[in-house]
Amino acid sequence: MSDQGLRTPLGRVRGLGSAKDGTHQWWLQRLTAIALVPLSVWLAASIASLAGAGQDEVMRWFQSPLVAILMLSFMLAGFWHTKLGLQVVIEDYVHTEWRKITCLMLNNFVCIFFALAATLAVLKLLLGS
Repeated sequence: MSDQGLRTPLGRVRGLGSAKDGTHQWWLQRLTAIALVPLSVWLAASIASLAGAGQDEVMRWFQSPLVAILMLSFMLAGFWHTKLGLQVVIEDYVHTEWRKITCLMLNNFVCIFFALAATLAVLKLLLGS
C-alpha cells in the first residue's frame, strides 16, 4: 500500500502552493531579506564614512577585495530578492496566461541583466580600470 493512500487530502497538499513548489520561494525571499539587512547597514555606514572623501579615496575603498565581496553580495542578494518579489506579484495579479509568462520571462531577463551589469561595474572598480 502506498503512503499516499494513508494520508488525508489535507496532508497530501500541505506546504504545496498552486505551482507545487511549496514554501521554497517564500523561504528564499526571507533569506535574501535577512542577508540584505546587515549588508544595507554596512553600505549605509560605508557611504556615511566616505562623505566628503575625494574620488581617489573612494576608488581606494572600492579596490579592497572585502568591499568588492560585500558590494557584490549586496547587489546579487538585492536583485535576487527583487526577482522573487516581482515574480510573486506577477503570479498573483497577471491573469492572462501569455502575459504572465511574458512578464515572468522579462522579470528574469531584466534582473539577470542588471545583476551582470552590476557585477561588471564592481569588478571594473576593483581592478581600477
